[in-house]
Amino acid sequence: MDFDFSEEQKQFKVEVEAFIADRDDIDVFDLTHENMAQIVDTPEKRAFMKEMGHKGWLGMTWPERYGGSDGEGVYEYILNEALASKGGPQIGKGVGIIGKTVIAHGSDFLKEKFLPMILENDVEFAVGYSEPNAGSDAASMRLKGEKHTTEDGRTGWLLNGQKTWTTSAHFAEWYWLGVRTDSDNKHMGITLMLVPLDQEGIEIQGIWTMGDERTNEVWLDDVFVPDEYVVGEVNHGFRYISQALDLERFTLFTYSPIKQRLDLLTEYVVDTERDGSPLKDDTVVRAEMARLHTDAEVARVMGLRVVTEAVKVEHKAKAGKDFQPPTVQSSEYKLFATEFSQRLASASMDIGGHGTQTRVRTEDSPMVGRAESTYRYTVVDTIGGGTSEIQRNIIARRGLGLPKNF
Repeated sequence: MDFDFSEEQKQFKVEVEAFIADRDDIDVFDLTHENMAQIVDTPEKRAFMKEMGHKGWLGMTWPERYGGSDGEGVYEYILNEALASKGGPQIGKGVGIIGKTVIAHGSDFLKEKFLPMILENDVEFAVGYSEPNAGSDAASMRLKGEKHTTEDGRTGWLLNGQKTWTTSAHFAEWYWLGVRTDSDNKHMGITLMLVPLDQEGIEIQGIWTMGDERTNEVWLDDVFVPDEYVVGEVNHGFRYISQALDLERFTLFTYSPIKQRLDLLTEYVVDTERDGSPLKDDTVVRAEMARLHTDAEVARVMGLRVVTEAVKVEHKAKAGKDFQPPTVQSSEYKLFATEFSQRLASASMDIGGHGTQTRVRTEDSPMVGRAESTYRYTVVDTIGGGTSEIQRNIIARRGLGLPKNF
């Protein structure tokens, strides 16, 4: 398997890095926000993403007829890794989960309304799958949608229920929402809808995570959604969600921030003395660092393997052939990379000693307190996009062919 980038791809990487360097602003790029740095939640980040849209980078892999460039997914990978390496916002929900699903399954109305806004970064979305009793098992969602006709004759759906862990609900304009529209069919009873978040009947309350970031609970009380805002076929939403999760598991957990944290720990080990001896000469520390660097290379190559398989899928799709997304490879990467990230965080705390327990940005703390924030943030990474247990089940069933209840 050849993981080398072409000359054109290498040149694109250089262009992206120069673009980022010219706009190095703490309000846009902040590595201490760890994986949550990718969220486009401030005016400064939205303005930066709009600039990227004007360069044509937000729809690179979309078909030309929808404003894209018909490019290969490897360019999105290069772009996201470069952004993540500096702690910047990244392309994800709008371009990937929402945009690509609307292109594949949405009506002409939805394409005309939302695709231009996504390319211009004029809209932010929140994704509503998880519920108090439906976390990683998205097919168990219960938020109810019932057919309804308004007094003025509009037909659609009346929504009632609750979502939780909706990270972007407090600043997004639109809700990408999974709704239970058939209570008798678990997997073929879910419908995807697009719902404006500023309407009456929607209540949003913040939940603060151990990583000092906000996510939300959202209640919907008699919220009406017209039929034209249904995505694809009624009761086929779980299939669309599953396809999009393959993308989310890969794009949500980039490799660059993990490598940046490993480099920070390596610099600390090289430069630090303990009890009069260089830390880099400690045999236990050396063994741990060797293991971490080995695991980092495994994570990097697993990510590139997902990119390689995704490009093959793109070629098949463009040729009109049947294809399967790289579900197993995405789960393998997500499982290994996020659990390695946790091991790295633990090792940073252990090697740095008691001083690493001080808060991030503490100047006299080992690694300026970065280990402490990483330790808290990486817990969330093994949950978002499907827990590690879910990834193991996917690998076992789809990759190894084991029975469901094995």
